[in-house]
Amino acid sequence: MNTKVNEFSHIPVLFNECMEALAIRPSGIYVDCTAGGGGHSEGILSHLGPEGVLISLDKDDEALQVCRAKAAGHADKNWKVIKSDFSSIGNVLDELNIDKVDGILADLGVSSHQIDTAQRGFSYAVDGPLDMRMDSTQKLSAYEVVNAYDQKRLEEIFRLYGEERYAGRIAAGIVRDRKDKPFDSTLKLASSIASYMPSKARYEDQHPARRCFQAIRIEVNGELDAVRRLLEDGPERLSEGGRMAVISFHSLEDRIVKEAFKTLQDPCTCPKDLPVCVCGKKSKGRVITRKPVTATEEELKVNNRSHSAKLRVFERGGTY
Repeated sequence: MNTKVNEFSHIPVLFNECMEALAIRPSGIYVDCTAGGGGHSEGILSHLGPEGVLISLDKDDEALQVCRAKAAGHADKNWKVIKSDFSSIGNVLDELNIDKVDGILADLGVSSHQIDTAQRGFSYAVDGPLDMRMDSTQKLSAYEVVNAYDQKRLEEIFRLYGEERYAGRIAAGIVRDRKDKPFDSTLKLASSIASYMPSKARYEDQHPARRCFQAIRIEVNGELDAVRRLLEDGPERLSEGGRMAVISFHSLEDRIVKEAFKTLQDPCTCPKDLPVCVCGKKSKGRVITRKPVTATEEELKVNNRSHSAKLRVFERGGTY
């Protein structure tokens, strides 16, 4: 593996909005949970002074290679690039002997480089192996999910993680097709998925296999569980006034982020008709974004993948 910096194509989504949302302090400590090609990380770094610290996490070895190369060009700054799933943010900070940070950023989307690299197996538009692993060292891949999971489990994945209306018939079709020969390529799988959908569903605005591919990717990488853990541990590591900014790309993630931030602001579980709170749960801060921030028309023109991005921001501290 030798991914050059200029080969890792990924335009950071909602870049200006993220920099503003983090309200970066020059001497602060910041964590970019999804370093990718380092676009957001370099933006944060540009706002930091000599006392500031940036910690960039990723579990994709190609992304880490690019980030480390970029970090080498900023020898005057304290930029740490670490291989880790963002769900382990607490463990990473403990190992660095860091108790609190001033900001956390998480871009939950798949990078352009991952999608465009056929060998990674993320795309339903170009042929490649059934892989979809963010971390290429892990055992579970899309191949095992598609060829070894039983029909009931496949249907559950497509329905829960892809919100696919035709989950049942698609799962049944895949199980039938794989009896003759296991699926081994993305285009074969995409074609099979489309063939088991009603003809009208094949001509929607999005590719007919998009939802199922999303579902398989989420299953392979344990994405939703990782997001939940990040949203549990991350806010606890914020300093007073520190902010957590999260960009999501589909309704499942956005719903999790929205509810987590809402609960952090108002954790009270008392019945609404009680005159005073007796549960004892206190607010940990406030939600900065009443509505999610979305891409401007200008950004949409240059970065089509920003069309579904939603940014939500939480600020630690005070009673609200």
